[in-house]
Amino acid sequence: MKKRAPIILLEVSNFASGLGNSIVMITIPWLILERTGSPAFAGLVVAISSLPAILVSPIGGWMVDRIGRRSVSISADLLSSLSVAAFPIIALTFGLSNLSILLIALIGAIFDPAGYTARKTLLADVAKKSDSSLDQLNGIHDGIKGASWIFGPAIGAWLISTIGSVNSFWVPAALFIIAALAIAILRVGDLGKDSQALAREEGEASDTRIRMGIKTLWSDKLLRTLSIAILIIAGVYLPTESVVLPTYFEDIDSPTGLGLVISALATGWAITSFGYGWISARIQRRTLMRLILIGCAVSIVPMAFLPSLPLLMVSGFFLGLSWGPYNPLISTLVQTRIPAELHGRVFGVQTAVFYATPPLGMVLAGLSVEHYGLKATYIVLAAILSLTALLVLLTKSLRSNF
Repeated sequence: MKKRAPIILLEVSNFASGLGNSIVMITIPWLILERTGSPAFAGLVVAISSLPAILVSPIGGWMVDRIGRRSVSISADLLSSLSVAAFPIIALTFGLSNLSILLIALIGAIFDPAGYTARKTLLADVAKKSDSSLDQLNGIHDGIKGASWIFGPAIGAWLISTIGSVNSFWVPAALFIIAALAIAILRVGDLGKDSQALAREEGEASDTRIRMGIKTLWSDKLLRTLSIAILIIAGVYLPTESVVLPTYFEDIDSPTGLGLVISALATGWAITSFGYGWISARIQRRTLMRLILIGCAVSIVPMAFLPSLPLLMVSGFFLGLSWGPYNPLISTLVQTRIPAELHGRVFGVQTAVFYATPPLGMVLAGLSVEHYGLKATYIVLAAILSLTALLVLLTKSLRSNF
């Protein structure tokens, strides 16, 4: 039990933070649509609130490598709690306006990427402390996060329908505090600092500049290709969750339907994330990446036609099932191909890449929905995602660098 304690504490933090973020993801667009009725403004707010991650994530990764993994994780979650609690506090005191909603969302988005990056770097420390394999622990970590997104949207929808969208924010505020407390109790080493200390003992200079994360990631052809792929895929997929689907279900007045579809997607994601340790022992990484890309391309197409709720849920489930192994696979590649003292900066750059194109995609999706309709917008987004996945399959680096 003593060896399992670090895993339990890290995953309590991971689950609480993921649950909080998944509730916020559904409540912010709903709050905006409820007050303005404008999917374009909802897309604008979600897009602008994604912008800080592009700049802050590399800085957060640098802080993880320089200040320490636990310290950054705890601080980020506490600040996230304060930012989320600002919604009901401002509503009770001054009243929420479009500008205040935008500003709070923007401020809150600053802190989450650093916490996410810090927890990912802690995985290697926890694996060492608990004598666990990285493949297995990476799968558990992403599976737990996926599980939080199973329950979070449904809880968010239930909170909206019972206590209202504004009061719903008290729940994620409390969850972020739980996430911070779990890491505060966690006691593990810091492989990044150990690696830096070893380099100093051997008379080697350790480059502490932020740009080393970008340089290191770009010099690895495989990681570079996969990062470019996620840049495009995230840019066309995230608008479907934050703009297209919320607008569709708000139009038919069904917050529960939105929660069920996103929860179905997260269920599939959790299953193959949890199973990544088992899957990676039986399928070559190169083959697994091909299955991920093909599965995503095939699964999103039926969703684009906005079929009945059961069919949307089934398609979402298979999309999550296909995508589930991606994050633990990428985490393992970074942990095994990149020096420990650079993990924070490389994970930080990857997080920034993930957030780089969605803002533009969200704004364009919101405008497209208003001018061309939901179904036409969704079909175009699904086509771009499928084409990108198929093109990545043809790259040389995917065939030769695993």
